[in-house]
Amino acid sequence: MENAALAWILAAKTRIIYTFLTRMSFILTINHSLFPHHTMKVTTRFNPKLYELMSGYNRTRFVKDLGAGLTVSVVALPLAMAFAIASGLTPQAGLFTAIIAGFLISLFSGSRVQIGGPAGAFIVIVYGIVGQYGVGGLLLATLMSGVMLWIMGFLRMGVLIKFIPVAVIIGFTNGIAVLIALSQIKDFLGLRIEGSAPAEFFALMQTLWQALPTWNGAALAVSLLSLGIIIVWQYVMARKVTLPGEAGMLPRVSGSLALIPGSIVALVVATLVVWAADLPVDTIGSRFGGIPQQLPEFTVPDYSWEAVKGLFLPALTLAVLGAIESLLCARVADSLIRDKHDSNQELLAQGFANMVVPFFGGMPATGTIARTMTNIKNGGNSPVAGMVHALALLLVVLVAAPLAQYVPLPALSAILMFVAWNMGEWREFVRLKSFRMPYRIILLSVFVLTVVVDLTVAVEVGIFFACFIFIYRISSLTTAETVRLPETVIPEGMAQEGVAVYRLTGAIFFGAVKLIDDMLAARPSRALVLDCAAVIYIDSSGEESLAELLEEYQERGIPIVLYGLREQPTDMLQRTGWLQRVGAENVCADQAALAQRLAELTQ
Repeated sequence: MENAALAWILAAKTRIIYTFLTRMSFILTINHSLFPHHTMKVTTRFNPKLYELMSGYNRTRFVKDLGAGLTVSVVALPLAMAFAIASGLTPQAGLFTAIIAGFLISLFSGSRVQIGGPAGAFIVIVYGIVGQYGVGGLLLATLMSGVMLWIMGFLRMGVLIKFIPVAVIIGFTNGIAVLIALSQIKDFLGLRIEGSAPAEFFALMQTLWQALPTWNGAALAVSLLSLGIIIVWQYVMARKVTLPGEAGMLPRVSGSLALIPGSIVALVVATLVVWAADLPVDTIGSRFGGIPQQLPEFTVPDYSWEAVKGLFLPALTLAVLGAIESLLCARVADSLIRDKHDSNQELLAQGFANMVVPFFGGMPATGTIARTMTNIKNGGNSPVAGMVHALALLLVVLVAAPLAQYVPLPALSAILMFVAWNMGEWREFVRLKSFRMPYRIILLSVFVLTVVVDLTVAVEVGIFFACFIFIYRISSLTTAETVRLPETVIPEGMAQEGVAVYRLTGAIFFGAVKLIDDMLAARPSRALVLDCAAVIYIDSSGEESLAELLEEYQERGIPIVLYGLREQPTDMLQRTGWLQRVGAENVCADQAALAQRLAELTQ
């Protein structure tokens, strides 16, 4: 039964990925038909933003980048450990990823301010890979995803990510946020669960429910204290921009204090409270033995052909999700710094970083919105800031690693709870009533499937629905309307009733071939005229339908005359021989040529 279900899922994944690629090909072909003189390069050139910006780099900009990088490192420190622990890894895996991948992504990035590292979006996927294939499988999957990302960037596929519907992105983003929050309930409440919690939704809920009586009051208190500090600190930070007369009862934050993130304040306070009161809560030291005060060791992921085949779809999921996350982050950053990132170069940087980190025991990395926004708000203006952030984290590991053993896990779970809340776009659920039904179905189905079933299945089903709706809408825009020709076009001796004229609009493709049926049912006595000026695209299925139409009318002895063909339809019909069969004399450039041809038919 399980094998049958697995086979069905794999088959569904293959079909949906094929449908997605077909849709991309269709859109790009239409784009080429509208802009025939625009040539798209097959491969991209290696051109990091760092190389472009170094010519005008000076001491003032370096000081700004230095301050921004140090601030980002403070934000990245607890997040890197928290993301790794939530993914079923050791905290140093997250730190080493933030150091190595963060440095490489900034060094080769296609964005000026992108900050890379472990991301919350990967938690659910990484946890599932570790549970099924172990840490060695995760290292191999990360390496494979890096190769896929590099190939995507090399083949200039960054533009394809923009075609993923926003409803799919919002649905799985909110679903991931819910899953992150659910995964933190164990440490947030201090539950005692033997082994690791299951990744499957219903099994996880059952496990949490059964372990609920073991909740730890001290752990819950530390979690609530940490979460409260983060929320209050964010509120106080927001008051920094208020007018002096609007300060109210709380003091306004100013100076260097305003640069400290609430997560660090909560982490320090919670650690001191747990250490001073000797509270019975889990810490990094009690569960993981602390963080080694050394550089990461070089390791080679275990490789086998069977492992590669089994990890192909998880690696593809990591690659696609990493591409979406990084390019969305870069697009948001562009709107704030008035710049334009190179999406293909960004994919090259992400791919190279993910090909390197597995050799040092790291986890998947991508561009991160929270750290990138922190970089921008604190004056970061070049990739140097991201490189400084990575070097600062390395210094922390080499100098202050022994102190990490006192960090309480409930504090890290509170930080991730706050990250999950800010990660989700919850207002979109309220706004659903203002959107049409297809948008609601896609968003809600992706959200529910992400939480209940699997992230990969959710995205694929969402893309499948989007492709189906897209095809339906394009086909509904393709029309064949009967029109009357001007009297100046109809020659003497040929009545209007003897000529059937259809104005074709849109794309004649596999989803819109039924419009040919109306023309087959028409019974003109002298000629069938097709106005093709508004036809932007014809595919092989559309050509077959036109061939059927031509064969039917040739059997009746009635010519088909068409005019106004664009470049793509002309090219398609020439390559298939349809225009040769219809006759060059029946292909007119405009109505003047049409009038002359109709006059010839009356003789």
